[in-house]
Amino acid sequence: MTSRSKRNLMLAGKWASYFVLLMLAATLQTTPGFLVLGEIRPVFILPLCLAVAVCEGEYPGAFFGAAGGLLWDFTAGRPGGLLGLGMLCVCFGAAILVSLYLRLNSMNFVLVSGVCAVLVTGVDFLFFYAMPGYAGAAARYFEVVLPIAVFTAALSPASLWAARRVNRRFALPD
Repeated sequence: MTSRSKRNLMLAGKWASYFVLLMLAATLQTTPGFLVLGEIRPVFILPLCLAVAVCEGEYPGAFFGAAGGLLWDFTAGRPGGLLGLGMLCVCFGAAILVSLYLRLNSMNFVLVSGVCAVLVTGVDFLFFYAMPGYAGAAARYFEVVLPIAVFTAALSPASLWAARRVNRRFALPD
């Protein structure tokens, strides 16, 4: 097998593995009754996309984040685009932040994941609850949206572990 063929096969295997992880995350996120505490359930797509972004770099991570956000839009039954755009932005920003300023360890990833979860779920809350003027929107934000972000951040090291494992398994020789 030529070096070019091997490289292409390794890249295809790596991105196929990331796609399988994304489908698993979407399945876990939409499974009824899985890790639900009242109205609070974690988001699995966001930390996985962030983990891929910090492992692969800004542009591949941003595109993977956009794909994950569109999948999240689709599985949530929302009009496509808002979560896709939000995920593109936070994945791009998180990859740059980690590459320039932070060491990639579990605690830093939990913090980055928590901040990104607050941003993405906060924008979603703004457009779907606050702007239409639902009664009790502020209480819903503090009782549901922020705990979802905390729950998501607490479970995010599993996504980092999976993305690192795929990244190391399919690492290209220099």
